Amino acid sequence: MVTSDDSDRLLLDYLRRHRTASVGELGDLLGVTATAIRQRLTRLMAEGLIERQLRHPAVTNGPQEASEELLEASQGVRRDPTPPRSKNGRGRPSYDYRLTDRGRQSAGDNFHDLAEVLWQEIRQIEEPRVRVGLVKRVAERLAQRYSSQVGGEDVAERMRHLMRLMGEREVPVDVDETNGLPVLTMLACPYPQLAEQDRSICAVEKAMISEIVGQGMRLSECRLDGGGCCTFSPSAEFATEGATE
Repeated sequence: MVTSDDSDRLLLDYLRRHRTASVGELGDLLGVTATAIRQRLTRLMAEGLIERQLRHPAVTNGPQEASEELLEASQGVRRDPTPPRSKNGRGRPSYDYRLTDRGRQSAGDNFHDLAEVLWQEIRQIEEPRVRVGLVKRVAERLAQRYSSQVGGEDVAERMRHLMRLMGEREVPVDVDETNGLPVLTMLACPYPQLAEQDRSICAVEKAMISEIVGQGMRLSECRLDGGGCCTFSPSAEFATEGATE
């Protein structure tokens, strides 16, 4: 069965290979009506994955065009300024659709083989000091990609911001504060294939999270040890400080 996610990926991959496409071309690709394609495109535009450019000028909006404007407005999509009328004064606007920078990253995000090879090469470094230093720099660079988007005055708030950010990247994360100590749980491993081969990838994840939330973290539970999920909690020093406040 072809799911909505499968259809989205097929559409994004088509735009990556062909650069632009019309509603008709994308309808033929997925085997659905023009209305269904426009609804999907509206959603993908709202998600920032695609954008459109005017192909032919158009005239004053009719009922169907007005309904599409309402649909797009409800999903936060901003329409282009009203285009000029066509020479014969008839017809709807005709657009070509293309990937945004974010869409290109999404459509081409298939670097599992490359990541695996690079990690294997890191493991082959014989000098421990060099290997550990490189792993640390990898964690720091990963943290830099998120840090500017993670705010908050305390560790718990920064964890919640990180949870939202990871969720946008389809990595489910949970933050639990029921026991007074914020605990971050990775509900799915971001690097499942790498982790199965070398658990030191968990050290990279721990270092990255510590850097982002501004607090030393420890891996209190790991699925590689039989745990249900990988759970990160603040270090003992943080727990002691929290208890004395």
